[in-house]
Amino acid sequence: MNRLLRFAHRWIVFAVAVVVWELLTRAAAHPYFSPPSTIAEAAVRLWSSDSLTEDIVPGIGRLLLGWAVAAVIGVVLGVLLGRSNTARLALGPVFNFLRSIPPPLLVPFFAATVGITRMQLPVIIFGAVWPVLLNTVDGARGVDSTKVDTARVFKLSRAQWLLGVVLPSALPKVFAGLRLSLSMSLILMVISELVGSLNGIGYQLALAKDNYDAPGMWAWIVLLGVLGYLFNSLLLLLERRALAWQPRHSLEARALATGG
Repeated sequence: MNRLLRFAHRWIVFAVAVVVWELLTRAAAHPYFSPPSTIAEAAVRLWSSDSLTEDIVPGIGRLLLGWAVAAVIGVVLGVLLGRSNTARLALGPVFNFLRSIPPPLLVPFFAATVGITRMQLPVIIFGAVWPVLLNTVDGARGVDSTKVDTARVFKLSRAQWLLGVVLPSALPKVFAGLRLSLSMSLILMVISELVGSLNGIGYQLALAKDNYDAPGMWAWIVLLGVLGYLFNSLLLLLERRALAWQPRHSLEARALATGG
């Protein structure tokens, strides 16, 4: 019951906000602040057209592929660096320098090296890898000393040690990095498509702006918000299931199941 009440309260607040937005924008009659009803009409028109296959699907594909590649690179390097002081000290300055570069500034470089229509993926990967890498390093360094001693007693191999002890211990930090990385991937997808692309959500957003199509522009912004919320919710669900063996996540899962 409590869970149902929380769910209802959340959507009631959202509905009230939409109604207030509708009333204020209709009263103001500003050309660039469209009412939700007008935005909804534009969304139905745009999302049900050829843009679904020509812009939305390719944009989401770039986002997910770039994020997945960044996640694999970040987790693998993070686990290795987190358990190797020598590698961490040697590569730390290089990584600190690279992660201090704002990813959008590398758009011209990637446009020149791989082509302006293919630079979206490397931009996303470069920007999305750092949250995963740094959080994984932090998690791998924080393995409980008892687990370290137990692994030594059982004489685990290097692979068993990394995959069976270090990675599971680092998973909470890994998922925190994955969530940050996913948000960064969404931002970089839009930025890279705004600058140089012949399709995608960012491309359509720029097109709507150039055509002074305010409802269309807001429709694409709303879509980005929906995608961000949906992907984050799915990742949180995956995190709860993957970390259900941990005490804190086990209690959260039981609370959700019982509505407490």
